[in-house]
Amino acid sequence: METRSNHVLVGAVVLILLAVLALFTVWIARLGGTSEKEYDIFFRQSVDGLARGSAVTYSGVPSGQVKSIALWPIDPQFVRVRISVNDDTPVLQGTTATVVGSFTGTSTVSLDGARKGAPPITCPEQDPVKSCPYGVPVIPTKQGGLGAILNSAPQLLERLSTLTERLTGLLSDRNQASIAGILDNTNRLTDALADRGPEIAATLAQTRVAIQQAGDAAQQIGELAATTNGVLANDIKPTINNLNGAISSAQKSADTLNAAIGDARPGLQTFSRQTVPEVNRLVRDLRTTSAALSSIAEKVDQGGASSLIGSQKLPDYKGK
Repeated sequence: METRSNHVLVGAVVLILLAVLALFTVWIARLGGTSEKEYDIFFRQSVDGLARGSAVTYSGVPSGQVKSIALWPIDPQFVRVRISVNDDTPVLQGTTATVVGSFTGTSTVSLDGARKGAPPITCPEQDPVKSCPYGVPVIPTKQGGLGAILNSAPQLLERLSTLTERLTGLLSDRNQASIAGILDNTNRLTDALADRGPEIAATLAQTRVAIQQAGDAAQQIGELAATTNGVLANDIKPTINNLNGAISSAQKSADTLNAAIGDARPGLQTFSRQTVPEVNRLVRDLRTTSAALSSIAEKVDQGGASSLIGSQKLPDYKGK
């Protein structure tokens, strides 16, 4: 009985010592290690070659590792990557994440782009669920060079296929015959130009002479224009000044005549309204007087002056 109790006691002591050793080992490991910070990255591009434990670098310096990779249930177009980096890694505002692939098939998460003096990336106090859906800060992404090429590869292949089809249609038998005809015509035209080389040279020489003559004519026209300007300035200008003086005098005379007419206008109106009717009545009276005088003169001619005094006596009638 005592032997069995001793074995239980020894086993209990051993277990206690092992637990203490384990706790001491964990404590030593924590003291020797460094604290880490976790971040989420939502990649819209493919993350081929990325796996748990893949390296995370900051400007090429190893700074952490990938903790987990999963599709984002809210939007399956995105892949959520949880990373942990050393506490002294400067994950500041402006830092972006990129998946950097390699031809060996492995990929890493590269961080860079932090601005000097910028605050660290943290979850905001207002609406933290929207900015940090899983409780840790989110690092924005950008496409890397190789990733952008791989993502645009399907579009590039489609465009190359379309270009190949168009080139095939362009280089059909009919178009090739047309191109051959164009080349033949071009060759014949080149030969004809080569044969007409001396004539073309002569034409060019004549063109140069014509251009030179045109330049001389232009210079003479310029000199004539200068002479004409001198004549206009020296001879015509005094005449124009005299003509302007005469026009000014005529204008003054016209203004004076208009003033005189304006002054005489009331008298003319009185003459037309009063004097003219009286003159008309006088003319009528003169016409009446003239008619009476004409009648008297006619009587004097026919009966003498006595006709003016009394009526003419009838001749005495004597019977037979």
